[in-house]
Amino acid sequence: MKIIGLTGGIASGKSLVAGILEELGAVVIDADQLAREVVKPGMEPYRMIVEAFGKSILQPDGTLDRKALGRIVFSAPDARALLERITHPAIIKLAGEMLAEERRKGTETVFYMVPLLLEAGLSSSVDEIWVVYADNETQVERLMKRDGIERDEALRKIDAQMPMDEKIRFGKVIIDNRGTPEDTRRKVTELWEEVKGVRCKT
Repeated sequence: MKIIGLTGGIASGKSLVAGILEELGAVVIDADQLAREVVKPGMEPYRMIVEAFGKSILQPDGTLDRKALGRIVFSAPDARALLERITHPAIIKLAGEMLAEERRKGTETVFYMVPLLLEAGLSSSVDEIWVVYADNETQVERLMKRDGIERDEALRKIDAQMPMDEKIRFGKVIIDNRGTPEDTRRKVTELWEEVKGVRCKT
């Protein structure tokens, strides 16, 4: 089974690309979705996060307030590193179980979407890397619109990650997502057809 790591910068359009791939019939394992699963009340990472950051990061119903937690971790590198130490092992374990299941089913290609694939040192766990690219200003504008935040906060979130220009050096495939969703859909469709063609010949 071929595992393609799908990554990119914040607000670069990873979810758009993943959604297109799923519509085309590809299997996508989303680390962000797994991150939500492992921090549900009752899970060990949830208990550790509340212990580390306090009850101020909880919603009235007891679930994590992801925006409140995000404001803390994006403004303090040590806090972010602590959160990653708590959540990453659980995410990796769950992803491993899902990948094993796809392997048992005979799936030929799986996309593993991980925003921090390179930062977390997970590049060796995939066979190749696809990077979804957007320039810095496009990221800022999209992030401000998506999260309803000011420019300074958007820049802090972007600066907390590896620069896009550095990320693209690791990509076997670079998906330029600065254009319209239709442009991106056309590019991703062509890439998926190439993947299926290559897999059919092997």
